[in-house]
Formats: sequence, C-alpha cells, structure tokens
Amino acid sequence: MEKQRKVAAGMVIAAIWVLPVLWLGFSWGHWIDPLPAIMLAGLPGGMVMLTMVARLAAGRFFSPGNIDGEAFAPGSTEEITQRVLTNTTEQLVLAAAIWPAAGVLFGPGLPAALGISFGLTRIAFWLGYLKSPPLRAFGFAAGFYPTVVCAVLSAIVGLGRVFF
Repeated sequence: MEKQRKVAAGMVIAAIWVLPVLWLGFSWGHWIDPLPAIMLAGLPGGMVMLTMVARLAAGRFFSPGNIDGEAFAPGSTEEITQRVLTNTTEQLVLAAAIWPAAGVLFGPGLPAALGISFGLTRIAFWLGYLKSPPLRAFGFAAGFYPTVVCAVLSAIVGLGRVFF
C-alpha cells in the first residue's frame, strides 16, 4: 500500500498543479503573439525528449551489448529512460492534437503555459522514475492532466460554437 499512497499523493499534487498552469495560460493570452506561441508550445517537451534520445544514443554507443540495438537491461537507467521517452512521445502526440485548438479557442497563452509546464513535468517524471517508480506519478499526471482539461474544455466550447 505504500506505493499506492505515493502514487495517490503525486496525483493529488498534480491535480492542484493544473490550476496555476491554466491560470497562467489564460492570463498570458492577451499579450503573446498567437502564431509563435502555438507553434513553439511543444518545444520544451521536445527539448526534454531530445535529451532522452541523446542519453539513449550515448548508452548504446558505449555499451558493447547495446550498440547493435539490443534491448537495455531491465531496470537500467537506459531502460527506464526508454520508457519515459515512449510515454513522452505519446503525450506530445496528444499535445499536438489538442493544444492548438485550445490556443485558438482560449488564447495563445494557454499552449505556451502548457508547453513550459510539460517540459518541467517531464523532467520530474524522468527523475522520479529513476529514483523510485512510484515517484513518477506527479510528473506523469502534472503533464497529462492539463492536456485532459484542455481537451474537455476545447471539445465543449468548440462543439458549442459549431452547433449553437
């Protein structure tokens, strides 16, 4: 049950994290240039992703067993980084599908705030996973929950504009 408590605590803190991220996003919306804000929103997460890819490439290069593309040892730093990279890819695909709509509907500050938050929370996810798998909960949820909230809000407002 100790692992579940740590995961639950991370999820609760992440749910609270959503509030300042959205507040910043909505408050920045009036003074940020829309096109660059929406286009560059994925950059912080992309930079973290680039770091992960570079870390894995270095791990392969310096490992005789992995240089040919073999799987990393279970539980190794490289194997954990590969897991984090996979999840980051999944979440950035979601972000690419959802954040632009949120930026158009609610202002360009929102994708800018989401992007900065996502980059920070991906680092927290990665470091938490390396330290102890239950500690990854905050980083995962704090990166995921804002995207979910924006998806729901965008769907409601977007569909409302189309049908009403």
